[in-house]
Amino acid sequence: MQTELSARKKAVIVGGVMLGLFVSAISGTVVSTAMPRIVADLGGLHLYSWVFTSFMLTSTSVIPIVGKLSDLYGRKPFFMVGIVVYMIGAGLGGMSQSMVQLIVFRGIQGVGGGMIMSGAFAIIGDLFPPAERGKYAGLFSAVFGMASVVGPSVGGFITDNLSWRWVFYVNIPFGLLALAVLTWGMPWGRPLGRRQEVDYRGVAALVLAVVPMLLAFVWAGDQYAWGSAQIVGLLGFSGVMIVVFAWIESRAADPILPLGLFRNRIFVVSAVVVFLTGMGMFGSTTYLPLFVQGVIGASATNSGLVTTPMMLGMVVASATSGQIISRLGRYRVLGTLGVAVMTFGMFLLSRMDAGSTQAEAVRNMVVVGVGLGLTLPIFGIAVQNAVPFRMLGVVTASTTFFRQMGGLLGVAIFGTLMSTHVRNNLASELPAEVREGASPAVLKALEDPQILLSPQAMDRVREGFAEFGTEGAALFEATIASMRSVLADGLGLVFLAALIITVAALAASVFLKEIPLKGMAERFEEAAEEMAAARQSAPAGGSLTAD
Repeated sequence: MQTELSARKKAVIVGGVMLGLFVSAISGTVVSTAMPRIVADLGGLHLYSWVFTSFMLTSTSVIPIVGKLSDLYGRKPFFMVGIVVYMIGAGLGGMSQSMVQLIVFRGIQGVGGGMIMSGAFAIIGDLFPPAERGKYAGLFSAVFGMASVVGPSVGGFITDNLSWRWVFYVNIPFGLLALAVLTWGMPWGRPLGRRQEVDYRGVAALVLAVVPMLLAFVWAGDQYAWGSAQIVGLLGFSGVMIVVFAWIESRAADPILPLGLFRNRIFVVSAVVVFLTGMGMFGSTTYLPLFVQGVIGASATNSGLVTTPMMLGMVVASATSGQIISRLGRYRVLGTLGVAVMTFGMFLLSRMDAGSTQAEAVRNMVVVGVGLGLTLPIFGIAVQNAVPFRMLGVVTASTTFFRQMGGLLGVAIFGTLMSTHVRNNLASELPAEVREGASPAVLKALEDPQILLSPQAMDRVREGFAEFGTEGAALFEATIASMRSVLADGLGLVFLAALIITVAALAASVFLKEIPLKGMAERFEEAAEEMAAARQSAPAGGSLTAD
C-alpha cells in the first residue's frame, strides 16, 4: 500500500483515521465532565468509577487481539467495525436509564475504542515507510493531547446547554464522517500469503490473564487492600493464566502474540520503556489536578483543565518529534532525550510542596508534557522498523497495550501511596482543639482531602466550625492549611515514586538498538517479496531478532 496510493489518497486516509482516533480519544474527557450531572440524574453514586473501569477493561483487552487479527485479515475492516461499535455504544449510552445500563454500554464503547486505538498507528505503517512515519505518528500522538485539552470544555458546554446525553450523541456524526471518508478512500489492504487459523485458545487465555489483572489494579488500595484475598486472588489467577497463555503461544501455528518478539532486543527495550513511562507519567499526572486545586488552591471549571499546559506541551513536542525523526531517519537519541526531559519534569514535580505557586506547577507540567511528546511517537516507530511487515499490527498494538498497563498500575500504586500517607498523618496534624472538640460529622468530612477541590464541601465544613464560636474561623483556616500540607507531602511521595520509575525508563532507553529507518521504495518492494515468500514457508511465530 505504501507505493500504490497517490499522495492525495493517503492524505484522505490519514484524515479519516485521525478523525476516528479523535472521536475515541475525546470520549473519556467529555464523559468525566458530565459525570456529576449523570449521577444526579441516574443515581448509583457507588457505581461511579465503573463508568470508566468498564471502558478501560474492554478497550485494553481487545487491543493486542485486534492487532494480530488485523495482520491476518487487513486493517480496514477492524478499524471501521471499531468505529461502528463505538458509535453503537455511544448511542446506547446516551439512552441509558440506569447506571448499570451506562456501565454496560460504556463497555461496548470500550471494545470499539480498543479496535480504533489498535489500528490507527498500524495504518500509518501500512501507508508510509519507516522514514516517513514519524511526522504522521507525531500528529496521531498529538490527537490524544488535543482531545485532553478540548474535551473538558466541550463536555461542560454540552452538559450545561443541552443535556448530558448529548455528550454521547455528539460523537456519532464525526464517526459517520470518518466511516464515509474511509469507505471511499481506504483500500482493503488484504495481506498477501496463506491464511492462518485464528489462535482462539490464545485469545481466551489472554483475556483471562488481562481482565483479572486490570480489575486488581483498579480495586487495589481503593475498594480492597493490596494484601486482601480479593486482590491476591485476582493477581494469582492472572499469573497462572499468563503461564498458560505462554504455553499455548509456544505451540500455536500462528500465535496471537508471537513469543519470538521477546527475542527482539528493540521490541523488549521499547516495551519496558513504554511500560515504565506509562506507569510514571499517567500514574502521577492523574493526581496533578489534586495538587493544583487541593494544595495550591487554584480554581478550575473542572479538573481536566488543570493539565492543559502539560497537554499543550505534549501536542507541540509530539508533532515536532515526528518531523525530526522523518528528516533524520534516526530515533535513538531523540527517544533517550524525551525520557530524560520527562525525568527532569518529574524531578521538578517531586520538589513541589505546600508553598509552591501555580506558575511553578504550570512550568513543571509543561516540561513533563514536552518530554512525553518527544517520546510518544518514537518507540512505536522503532518496533515497526525492527520486525517483518506482516507483524506490523501486533507489535504496534503491543506497545499501546504495555503503555496502558503501565498507566493502570501506576494509578493504583500511587493512589495507595497518597491515601496511606494522608490517612496515617492527617489526624495528628490537625489543630488539637479540632481533634478534641469537633463533632464526629466534621471529623469524618476532614478525612477526605477531596473536600479541598469542592467549594460547596468547604462551605459545609466551615459551617461545622461555627460550634467553636469566635475561634471557629481561625481554626477552620488552620485546619485547611494542615490538610493542604499533609496532602502536599502525600503527593510529593507520588511524584518521587514517578521520578524513580522514569529514571529506570531512562536507563532502559539507553539500550535501545537503532536500525536506520528504511525509506527507499525499492527496498520496500524487495522486502515485500521476501515477506510474501516467507509467509509461504515459515511459521508466523518464528524468531524475530533485530540483531
